[in-house]
Amino acid sequence: MHQLLHNTIEKDKMKDTIVVDYPPIPLRQQCRYHLRLFPHYIRHYFITLFPIIQWIHRYNLSWLLQDMIAGITVGIVVVPQSMAYAKLANLDPQYGLYTAFVGAAIYCFFGTSKDISIGPISTVSLLMGEAINVITTEYPDITGPEIGVTLALFAGIVLVVIGIIRLGLIVDFIPGPAIAGFMTGSAITIVSSQLPALTGIGPEVETHGSPFHVLIEFFRNIRYTQLDIAFGLVALILLYAIRFGCKRLETRLEKFRKSFFYFNIMRNGLIVFLGTLISFLISIGKTTTPIRVIATVPAGFDAMGIPGLNFQVIRAASSTLPSIILILIVEHVSIAKSFGRISGYTIQPNQEILAIGISNIVGSFFGAYPATGAFSRTAIMARSGVRTPLAGMFSAAVVVLALYALTPAFYYVPNAILAAVVIHAVSDLVSSPHYLKEVWCANPSELFIWIITVLVTFFVDIEVGLYTAVGLSLATVLFHLARPQVHALVRVQSHYYADEKDPNFSKKMEPLPPGLLVMQPVDSILYPNAEYISESIIQTIKERTRSGTMTTYGYYASQNLQKDIPNENYKEDKDNKDRPWNEPRSIEHGRNHGPVLCALVFDMKAVRRIDSTGLQMLISLKKTVLNYSGNDVEWHFVGLNPIVRNQLAAFGFGRLSLQNLSFCSTNYHPVDNSIKKGDILIHKKTPAVVVEEEGGGGSHIIQHQEETDLEIGMPGPSTTITSPPNIVIEDYDVHQHYNAPRDRYNTFHWDIDTAIQTITQRWQEMPRSPLY
Repeated sequence: MHQLLHNTIEKDKMKDTIVVDYPPIPLRQQCRYHLRLFPHYIRHYFITLFPIIQWIHRYNLSWLLQDMIAGITVGIVVVPQSMAYAKLANLDPQYGLYTAFVGAAIYCFFGTSKDISIGPISTVSLLMGEAINVITTEYPDITGPEIGVTLALFAGIVLVVIGIIRLGLIVDFIPGPAIAGFMTGSAITIVSSQLPALTGIGPEVETHGSPFHVLIEFFRNIRYTQLDIAFGLVALILLYAIRFGCKRLETRLEKFRKSFFYFNIMRNGLIVFLGTLISFLISIGKTTTPIRVIATVPAGFDAMGIPGLNFQVIRAASSTLPSIILILIVEHVSIAKSFGRISGYTIQPNQEILAIGISNIVGSFFGAYPATGAFSRTAIMARSGVRTPLAGMFSAAVVVLALYALTPAFYYVPNAILAAVVIHAVSDLVSSPHYLKEVWCANPSELFIWIITVLVTFFVDIEVGLYTAVGLSLATVLFHLARPQVHALVRVQSHYYADEKDPNFSKKMEPLPPGLLVMQPVDSILYPNAEYISESIIQTIKERTRSGTMTTYGYYASQNLQKDIPNENYKEDKDNKDRPWNEPRSIEHGRNHGPVLCALVFDMKAVRRIDSTGLQMLISLKKTVLNYSGNDVEWHFVGLNPIVRNQLAAFGFGRLSLQNLSFCSTNYHPVDNSIKKGDILIHKKTPAVVVEEEGGGGSHIIQHQEETDLEIGMPGPSTTITSPPNIVIEDYDVHQHYNAPRDRYNTFHWDIDTAIQTITQRWQEMPRSPLY
């Protein structure tokens, strides 16, 4: 009656248990489902190509006012900055204005960031200058503007393709420290290339080599300094003075905060205006200007035309083009993501890549060179209170005004002041000490990438620095993927499990049932790391258990634990004659003293994917464990996601095969190798050994011929041998999870406790000797 009541209570507790199952969906059914939704996919895809459709119908006068203020503010900044960047690219100033106009005007139709400002940037301009210098030297008949247009068109086509097929994830493979190292190296390169223009030394210094050589040449020719240094240094000092002064006054004088903010933003235009005015005044009545100036700038869009893909230029720039395209993507997406997080909205990286691709294609018709998002102008746009991407149209209007109304005044703009503007702008690209300290605290290896990238950029060139940053980043990712940690878990405080090497739990660890190990891979099991994970698991098994096979280091060695039982077959190997030559000493203790492995529990919560190599590794590992333990080991899995679960089930890991497991009572007799169960004497099945067939044809199980079948004999005398205390599983308290979800497959479990509970309950019902 008591047993019936107990069974009724157990059934009531299990009545509400959720049974988990993820049946694989047939391919035909999946195809039908997606074909039915195909029109919806097409409609959604084309809507995402034009994000302006989603918000333009809500546009209002309040947004218009804020966008106008922000757009005009950025326009005032971009005019002098774009002319300076054009000089950095070995182009005339108007080409920087063309680039700024098209980027600002086109982006709003395709972009998903309200803050970003498209136009020329320092790093791309520097690469363009190097490419133009190399190509024009090799092909004198090709002009710099033609090279810029060709590279803009080709880069735009590549970016559009990447955006359409949604390959924006390539940005995620380059970590922040690698980008920061490249930006810092680029800033050093740009500053060194602008020092001759800042001081008026002129063409005596070659500015297209590595920063190291440029600085050497600069100091060798420092005696040729001209009057330009007065304009350049004074302008640079004033730029920094206005910047830091306005920031301090903003915090102290709250009443005039907005006035100081806008005055700070307009410092570039103000300095260029004052420098141009002084340059004009000192040039009155002279046939030549005493300082180097921009000279004639044609009004309007003088370079408009249908571009063509000059494959000669593309071949000559084949080493630079990948760098330009990569910078266009990485810098734009990283800036857009950063300001999206600050302002509380999400950008679409693929759509952003498509937007800058279309901007560059359209820009090639206007004579522009490659453009992307600029950090400094984006920060100004955000602080100016921009509301929508339409603010770029107002920036473009300011550029058009400058092209048609201010080009006569550009004649007297000093080159030294433009160099000061560039140096001042790129100073923000240098990583701060606080950032480097954060990187060091987070991951010292990333600081190593930063240092190597900066050094390579400084001593070699900017392209090699970029490739070094990308290469080190990918190498780091592959190394961590190929060498994941595999933890052996132990129980701490009831039903919590932690790494046995964790010092925080060293005094609170509870032993697992003998013969049971809990392993936790901390990454997906893929072809780069499958073999390493297998080796780590095997090493852990050998360190904590002993072999159960018929060798002096296996079965007969295990009998040595029973000191009171004579065993004529056992011979102690004091000289280690039978010890495998390549066996590590770390597994000696487990080989001689540990229990034989009976069950493995894998915590798979961190395993998101398993490929075919990983699955084959698990199959091979299972055979290796079988050979080592001498009997089939129970394999249980915890925390599986649906995809990995179905993969394991398809490869036979979902069901527990009991036909080869050897069950026995605690009344185990090690001499006659038999167990007593009820009134029937059952002989133990001899351990199976997996033998690999030659030629890779798989494997087969060879059973020893002696006592391969269960033999039912007459009842015999029972000799009770008390097992060591550490192998009693009845005292292991397992936290009961009656309402925990239960999988349809009996080796897949919701948590580790449930898996261990399942194993120990079966061992109690059909006891299994931990000596085997």
